[in-house]
Amino acid sequence: MLWETVRLAFGAIMRNALRSFLTVLGVIIGVGAVIAMVTVGQGSTSQVESDVSKLGTNLLMIRPGQAGQGPGSPGGAYAQSLTLKDADAIEEQIYSVRAAAPSTARSMTAVFGNENYTTSVAGTDNRFLIARDWQISDGRQFYESELRSGAASCILGATVVKELFGNYNPVGETIRLKQISCRVIGTLEAKGASSFGSDEDDRILMPVRAFQRRIAGNQDVSIIFVAVHSGASTEKAKGEIERLMRERRRIAPGEDDDFSVMDMKQISSMLTGISTVLTGLLSAVAAVSLLVGGIGIMNIMLVSVTERTREIGIRLAIGATERQVLVQFLVEAIVLSLIGGFLGILLGLGLALIGARWLSVPFQPDPSIIALAFLFSALVGILFGFFPARRAARMDPIEALRYQ
Repeated sequence: MLWETVRLAFGAIMRNALRSFLTVLGVIIGVGAVIAMVTVGQGSTSQVESDVSKLGTNLLMIRPGQAGQGPGSPGGAYAQSLTLKDADAIEEQIYSVRAAAPSTARSMTAVFGNENYTTSVAGTDNRFLIARDWQISDGRQFYESELRSGAASCILGATVVKELFGNYNPVGETIRLKQISCRVIGTLEAKGASSFGSDEDDRILMPVRAFQRRIAGNQDVSIIFVAVHSGASTEKAKGEIERLMRERRRIAPGEDDDFSVMDMKQISSMLTGISTVLTGLLSAVAAVSLLVGGIGIMNIMLVSVTERTREIGIRLAIGATERQVLVQFLVEAIVLSLIGGFLGILLGLGLALIGARWLSVPFQPDPSIIALAFLFSALVGILFGFFPARRAARMDPIEALRYQ
């Protein structure tokens, strides 16, 4: 009985194929838009989490000046710089800290032979590789003697290697940074571009003392990367670092900090939350198309009931029950919605794939969202198809047979 009802529904739909397609177009667009928005949104969230993880795991960053303050403001650009001793004190006195890496950087032009490339040159030490969870792909890290003496040796990021050396192995070669000849002792493994707008591989590392003496001309440290032991609380470590830094910088009780400590987990959570909210808002707007599609189905089903009044009268006159007529038109509305839902899924996945490639984010379709959108399309058919179906079932057979 149910299969016969479905067959009749398909027959009625195919008799007016173009009208049926235009009717379900709202459902197709609604389902497709919701799936596309959610899929791209989840890919964006995953990309944000991946980009944050490239900075290192359980990572804190300490900078001079209060976060968000501009030049000249209290605790801003004129705040006392960090020092190498600050990094050593954090690593030695705070048990949960795995490594505290000082770093200070400048944009410089690196030259090798006839090739030159402008990149970021950072003065740091081997703790940078621990804090940023970075591996040496070829060559070695700095010797302790190089760090102590401030030798002009350097480790190149993958982008710098590509721009200066192409496919040639640079280990053992010498590059020039202004008037400094720097021997390449190693290369970093590639981490790729970040959606924050920076290329993680576009950097050169050199011993921090060499950088301070021969490039910066001072003993300042612009940032300290702090890696917390796995399983330790970054929030607790952050509080301990703030207390230690206030003590070292002689900040009196009640005075504002002239430094800031940022927790990458908090930044990741904030960015993920923003991405989730935006995805939800866009999906809600897209879901309005489903409502419009449902209204379209109700409208066309009312027209169909009017057109088939004599057919309904004949069925009722030869013994069909109100329930059977109700089910017939309700099934027809549901079939229309499910067809729209199926086509909408295909459209949504196609748009999501295009969007993911265009935005360079992972394509991660969520089966639960796809199933929910499909079921919602069926619900639209039930809700908006019930009134026309009930109207058909309650017709007076005599009046229906007299209808011209």
